[in-house]
Order: sequence, then C-alpha cells, then structure tokens
Amino acid sequence: MSETRNNPGAFPVGEPLPEKFSQFFIGQAYLNPLTDKGGPIANVTFSPGCRNNWHIHHKGGQILLVTGGRGWYQAWGEPARELHPGDVVDIPPEVKHWHGAAKDSWFAHLAVELPAEGASNEWLEPVDDEAYGKL
Repeated sequence: MSETRNNPGAFPVGEPLPEKFSQFFIGQAYLNPLTDKGGPIANVTFSPGCRNNWHIHHKGGQILLVTGGRGWYQAWGEPARELHPGDVVDIPPEVKHWHGAAKDSWFAHLAVELPAEGASNEWLEPVDDEAYGKL
C-alpha cells in the first residue's frame, strides 16, 4: 500500500476503514486491529485533514495513545487540544468528542476501547469545516 510510506506511527497503517466506520469520517483513515484481548486495541492512521465525526462512547470509554504525526482532540464545549507523539487522551464514557489529523500532517494513534457491559458508540454530526479550518 503506497500510504505506508506516509506512516507517521510505530505500527503498520493497515487497510482503509470499512464502510461501517468510514461513513463517519471526513477524509481517509486506515485501521490496523492489534488485539481484542481484554478490550480492542487498534492502530488508526489519519491522512492529512482527516477527522472523525463527533461521537460518544456509551458505558465504556476510550484511551488514545498518540504514536506519530500531529492531530487534534476536542471534547464538546472545550477548546481543541493539539496532539503529538507520546500524548495520552483519556476519554471518559458519555463525553461527546472528535479526533483526527491536522490539516498538514499524517496522524496515528492507538485506540484502546475500554470494555463495559452494554458499551456502544453513538456517531453524530461531522466536525464543522469552518471550525476545523481555524485550528
């Protein structure tokens, strides 16, 4: 895959997101599931400008471990936070948020899903282009 030469992270890029996820992303992202023991962990790589829609992890939360590139995380009602390799984002359950690449950088993180009985994701509206463009 030609995108691997743009891999900013420590893990292989993986394959383009399957439709069940890609419909909730602006731009191209790649998924490399690493393990499902304990709770799923996957490497997610975002091409420049790619970001996911606002979403909520119900019951279980999520931890992002940034492995490469430059990106953004924002919780609803808070300013966006720039992310760099080594950053950790602990996203509690029920927090509306989004994350993705900077406009001019590839971005990679490990997504650690925190297991919980009845856990689910609720995908919401896309991140506003104008607000993202100002980051």
